Amino acid sequence: MFLFNLFKGKSVPQGRSPHQATFFQPADTSGLAVTSELDKALEECKATVERIARECREKNSKFRDIEFDLENDTNACLDGLVPLHIPEGFYPSDVLRVSEIFDEPKFFVDGADSNDIVQGQLGDCWFLSALSTMTTSKGLVEKFCVARDENIGIYGFIFFKGTSFSRHAATRHNIGTADDHWVHVIIDDLLYINIPKFEELHPAFKNFYHNDKELYNKSARKGNHSLCFAKSSTEGESWVPLIEKAYAKLHGDYASLEGGNSSEAIEDLTGGISSFIQTKDILDTDKFWTDELMKATRLATEGRLFGCSFRGQGLVKFGLFGNHSYSVLRTREAKGKRWLVIRNPWGNSEWTGPWADGSKEWNAESFDLLPMLEHGFGNDGQFVMEYSDFLECWDEVERTLLLDSDCFNWIKSSHWLRVISRPVPSAWTYGDVCFTVSIPKRSATIIVLSQLDSRYFKHISGSFEWTFDFLLFKRGQTEPHAVSSHPRFYSRSVNLERVLDAGDYVVHVRLDRRPDPTYIDNYDDIDVNQRKLSRVRTAKAQSQSIAANFKQETQALNLGVPIEALAGLSFADMQAKAKEQSGGQEKETENAALHATTTTQIATISTDGTKTLTENDVVSGEKPTADIPSEATKDAVRDSVTPVADAGVKPAEPDSGGPPFVPFPSAEGTQGQWEVSEDDTIFLGLRVYTDKAAGAATIGGQLRHEMETGAANLVSKAE
Repeated sequence: MFLFNLFKGKSVPQGRSPHQATFFQPADTSGLAVTSELDKALEECKATVERIARECREKNSKFRDIEFDLENDTNACLDGLVPLHIPEGFYPSDVLRVSEIFDEPKFFVDGADSNDIVQGQLGDCWFLSALSTMTTSKGLVEKFCVARDENIGIYGFIFFKGTSFSRHAATRHNIGTADDHWVHVIIDDLLYINIPKFEELHPAFKNFYHNDKELYNKSARKGNHSLCFAKSSTEGESWVPLIEKAYAKLHGDYASLEGGNSSEAIEDLTGGISSFIQTKDILDTDKFWTDELMKATRLATEGRLFGCSFRGQGLVKFGLFGNHSYSVLRTREAKGKRWLVIRNPWGNSEWTGPWADGSKEWNAESFDLLPMLEHGFGNDGQFVMEYSDFLECWDEVERTLLLDSDCFNWIKSSHWLRVISRPVPSAWTYGDVCFTVSIPKRSATIIVLSQLDSRYFKHISGSFEWTFDFLLFKRGQTEPHAVSSHPRFYSRSVNLERVLDAGDYVVHVRLDRRPDPTYIDNYDDIDVNQRKLSRVRTAKAQSQSIAANFKQETQALNLGVPIEALAGLSFADMQAKAKEQSGGQEKETENAALHATTTTQIATISTDGTKTLTENDVVSGEKPTADIPSEATKDAVRDSVTPVADAGVKPAEPDSGGPPFVPFPSAEGTQGQWEVSEDDTIFLGLRVYTDKAAGAATIGGQLRHEMETGAANLVSKAE
């Protein structure tokens, strides 16, 4: 009996081979045009907003989002498994609509500007810094704030979730995808405020307002100052708190936005690719200025955004704070110097060093720089630095390459796997997983290796944080062709930018980890809300379903049912559809089982007088007739190959890129030598971007653990 796979859109057998070793890229994840994919997401979001607004008008009702209802489901929207920590006196006191907070609300006032953004009581400076950086490209923020009906109180945004499955992917208004796609998030206009209701005031405060509730509401509970979280510095402007709310919904709750890297937020907001640069590692600072930072000025054609920070919790340098994200707004060359205009998302607390607002460097001769730098004095968080001071002050620069620019017409291929590593303590080494990549024509290429965005389910995703890097080999070559960029340790992704010739390549990954102090080992130790736990587990299972070797049957209780799988069908209709699909696979299964016995993944056996079976030995499923191996050899082969798939399971096809992969036989006694736990598991995805004119890359993935390749054999072979 077949189960209907609600996430992959195809029938999946109840049983599957536990030892499938090679996993191939799903057809619908190859050759996706980056720009056209974005355009499609924009249209879907607009259509959804229009449909819901129309339904609300028919019911004479404003839109209230049942999936993220701040007023009636406060704890679920605000807190994660671990409650959100907000300073006493600043916790949300009430929830109001935008039209109740502002007398004349406007989503944008003269467009999105970095000076609009002011951080609230949430530790999401990394996200707000990303927003601030995005405003340097005129129209970029407006593009992703897709659609709205302010009278109805509905707003639609899109985000790129290349490493996660949206919490609301299985719901009516947010049918997302688990595989490197844009998702849309629909919200209402209810926002948290930190000003209590008149009835909750102490009598002394009521007396202060002459016991006049109307006076209190008009003076205290109106305006930007009443908002609990992010707000705009422009009175009545609502885009900042609303996009923050949409991002919180995307990740499950506001608590999930506590702490992060601005580069990851920019990736989510733009679909771009971020790199991490340590300033002390820059070899040629002139070249870095010309080839990198000056491209922030030519954003429309070069497509690059920058942020900066320095390490040190509580450390202050000339008015700047450690472990805090700042945005590079623009770069200029004027009066023989190199300048950067930078902004603090707090909206205050600026640089107090040379060229700070009002510093001695500003005089009658230098004031004409202000219009060139598009800068003005004021406590707005924006300040000017010389390039030499910039290099001395900041430890890290985050650069994001925007793929939706005029530089290239990119297409994307992707492939995800559940990877099992060796338990700690064990060697820090390559060999747990590799990816094969076939490039059809010479092309500028970006290879991105990512782990899941576990922000929402971090507390239950294993007791370790993972970091990784990779080597790229031309297939058959012994010297690395390229090395991934140096990652920020324990970040979400690492990448490599390279012009690659046509051919087959192999990506070998090295994994490392450290204990995660936020992991919840025992739910009994804290008061966990079971309803919240259910949602977090669902989000985790949905995210993990991105992997080609994800075992859905192990997560049956946690996986939600997308409405797209049910729409227009009764349960009886679905059962009939599943039977029809399963019936057509029976003949295919028989042929597949025969083919699996002569798969190209048979290992080479060194016994004299034997022959290794290759793809050339298999013609239309016929058995080879020459050089029949001995019984002893057959036993050795059986111990070294991927076992035949269970009945009803179609085995993996041979890798299309280059010669067949040949694993080494397992050393005696190594099979099943360790028990696999979640602590030893990481979900990894490889994305490959190429120029559309060159064609899409083809990706395969191979797991050493599933191949049962013994570490001793790998070492022996290398020697």
